[in-house]
Amino acid sequence: MSDRNETEDDARDGDRESSHAHDDAGQEDKDKDKDNGNEQRKKPGKKPLIILGIVVVVLAIGAFIWWFMTRNQESTDDAYTDGDAVTIAPKVSGYVVAMNIDDNRFVHKGDLLIRIDPRDYQAQVDQANAQLGLAQAQLHAAEVQLQVARVQYPAQLAQAQAQETSARANLAQASASYQRQQSVDVRATSQQNIDAATAQQKSAQANVAEARAQVRTARLVPQQIAQVVATVEERRQQVRQAEAQVETARLNLSYTELRAPSDGWVTKRNVQFGTFLQAGTSNLTLVTTRMWVTANFKESQLSRMHPGDKVDIDVDAYPGLSLHGHVDSIQLGSGSRFSAFPAENATGNFVKIVQRVPVKIVIDSGMKPDTSLPLGLSVVPTVMLRH
Repeated sequence: MSDRNETEDDARDGDRESSHAHDDAGQEDKDKDKDNGNEQRKKPGKKPLIILGIVVVVLAIGAFIWWFMTRNQESTDDAYTDGDAVTIAPKVSGYVVAMNIDDNRFVHKGDLLIRIDPRDYQAQVDQANAQLGLAQAQLHAAEVQLQVARVQYPAQLAQAQAQETSARANLAQASASYQRQQSVDVRATSQQNIDAATAQQKSAQANVAEARAQVRTARLVPQQIAQVVATVEERRQQVRQAEAQVETARLNLSYTELRAPSDGWVTKRNVQFGTFLQAGTSNLTLVTTRMWVTANFKESQLSRMHPGDKVDIDVDAYPGLSLHGHVDSIQLGSGSRFSAFPAENATGNFVKIVQRVPVKIVIDSGMKPDTSLPLGLSVVPTVMLRH
C-alpha cells in the first residue's frame, strides 16, 4: 500500500515537472517570437535613414561639383542678338523706275537696289556742262588778254615817254623862235611873225603837258597788268564754280541709283515700283552680316569680368546651335542711366535696385553657313572668367 502511494506521488511529481517543462518551453518560444518581432520592427526603421543619408551625401557632392565647375562662370538670360541695321533713304526725289529687291532678300555690297528716274538729273548735268564750257572760254579769253597786256602796257609807256621827249624838243624850238622874235627890232620883223612864234610856243607847251599826262598814265603798267590778272583769276574761279556745279549735278544723277552699302538682308521694305520717293524718307532697312550679342549682366556679376573673356552662347531659337565668342567691351553706364527718363535718385525716397550693365559679346565661331540670326533673338551667354 505504501509502495503504491509512493508510486502515485512519483507519477504526480513527474507530471508536474513535465508540465513545468512544457510551460518553460512555451515561454521560451514566446520570448523568441517577441525578440524576432522586435528585430523585424527595428530593421525597417533604419533603411530610410540610410537612404536619406546617401541622398544628402550625393546632393552635397553634386552641389560641390557644380560649384567647383561654375565658380568661374557668369551667365544671364537677359541677352539678345544685336547688329547693324542700316536705314536706306534716297538723297534725291523721283519716281522708282527699277527695283531689284524683295523682303528678306540677301544682297551684296554694291548691288543695285532701286533706280529713280534719272532724266531730270541728266538734264541738270548737261546744263552744268554748258555753263562750265562758257566759263572755260571766258577764262581762255582773259588769259589771252593778260598776255597782250604784258606787252601792250609797257609799249604804251615807252610811246608816251617818246612823245614827251618830242614835245619837249618842239617846245624848245618854239621857245627859241619866240625869243628871237622878241629880241629883234620891231622894224626887222612883223607882228604876224611875233604872234606865230607866241602861238607855237604855247602849242608846244600844251603838247608837253599832254605828253607828261600820258606818261603818268602809262607808268601804271603794274596796276594795269594786275587788273587783267584779277580778271583772269575771276574767270578761273567761275570755272571752278561751274566745275562744282557739274560735280553736284553728277552726284545727284548718281544718287538716282540706291546701292547696298554692305552685305546684308533687306527688311522693313515700304517701296514699290512706280512709287514717288521723297529725299531723306526711309524706304527699307538693311541688316548687315556683322552681328554680336548684347548681354545685360547684373552689376554684381561684373567684378571679375574683363574684355577678352571667352563666352559660350546658347540660342533659344536654335537649341542645337552652340556659338563661341569673347567679351568685346563693357558699357560705361547702366541701362537705366541711358534710358529716355533716367532715375533721379536725389529726389523722393531712394530704393536700391540692382542695376544691369550692357556687355557687348562678339561672336567668333559656331555660325553655320546657311543659318542667320535675326536681331533680337533671346540667347544665354556664359562668360568664362579668367581671374
